[in-house]
Amino acid sequence: MNDYPLIPTDPGALDAEMIAAYEALTGAVVRPGSPEMLFIKWVEGIVLQERALANYAVSQNLPSRAEGEHLDALGELFGVQPRPEAKAAACTGRFSISEAQSTAVLIPAGTRVTDAGKVLIWATEADAYVPIGETYVDLPLRCQTPGTVGNGYAAGQLNTLVDLYDYCAGCANITETGGGSDAATDAEYYALLRASMDAYSCAGARGSYIYWAKQVSTEIADVVANAPSAGSVKLYVLMEDGTPAGTEVKKAVMAACSADEVRPLTDLVSVEDPETVSYNITFTYYLQDGDARSAAELAAAVEEAVAAYTSWQSAKLGRDINPSRLIGMLMQAGVKRVVLTAPVFTALRDGGDGTVPQVAQRGAVTITNGGYESE
Repeated sequence: MNDYPLIPTDPGALDAEMIAAYEALTGAVVRPGSPEMLFIKWVEGIVLQERALANYAVSQNLPSRAEGEHLDALGELFGVQPRPEAKAAACTGRFSISEAQSTAVLIPAGTRVTDAGKVLIWATEADAYVPIGETYVDLPLRCQTPGTVGNGYAAGQLNTLVDLYDYCAGCANITETGGGSDAATDAEYYALLRASMDAYSCAGARGSYIYWAKQVSTEIADVVANAPSAGSVKLYVLMEDGTPAGTEVKKAVMAACSADEVRPLTDLVSVEDPETVSYNITFTYYLQDGDARSAAELAAAVEEAVAAYTSWQSAKLGRDINPSRLIGMLMQAGVKRVVLTAPVFTALRDGGDGTVPQVAQRGAVTITNGGYESE
């Protein structure tokens, strides 16, 4: 972040000021390389450093430029929620016993589970029982390592017990792990500070629901809140990787936006999935004859442009599928021209009118190198 320029730090301007002041005081002419000039340059360096420190100190009083603990302190000053800390991923695990029993079988709090590679440890958070006559119970599992590292384990991958219990026969997660997030960066926390202006009372306004939903995870990229009917509020959550929120994130958003101190009593809140609209990418690109870069370098640049376009296209709910954006990125990558077959422009719903918002999801990609062409 740039410091707030309260005090000028242009070396040329300060140099001229100090030379003029010295000559006015002494009546001597300051020449390049003279002892007087060397002394002035020495003093000038100290003055510039102090001015830079003063500008930095001032900038830390502005939320748009504050960093680290300074930004946290401003959040406290404005009465905003603390910076979101790293959160551990969660899932639902099924704990089985060998056969039904005539008494309930305890699964103690803290019973640990891991994957076959023993990369991460997961644990139950409260005592629970396999009911009489049943052979399993489903329990919440929480990763013991906070952050996004615990996300994305498919159902069945957490299948190794660390701690045994009576009559144990095995365990496995029955939902994909999700909801883990890293601590908010300065930029993410500043965005929350700005969004908090909509949340002074409760989550009655559209912006308030968005604010409380985004508090759940720094991995949430976009939220749409709408009311398809009176008293009904539907939330649609999109993650940073361009995919709709998974089960664990949706549960967390539901809990955050349904709290008594957040939700108006007249609102019936639900968290729904946006509609995905698939698109393919098919094009032929041509290179400029005599280009200094190799064909391999240009091919890599084309691949990077496609990846960047894919991320941009799926970064926001309701963002229209825009082939012009892809062509522009490919031209910036250094190709001579592009013959694009797919995608075609497609307008997507943003959910602002109470409908289900849509999000673009990339399908097949076919890239053809058409070779070199002269000017």
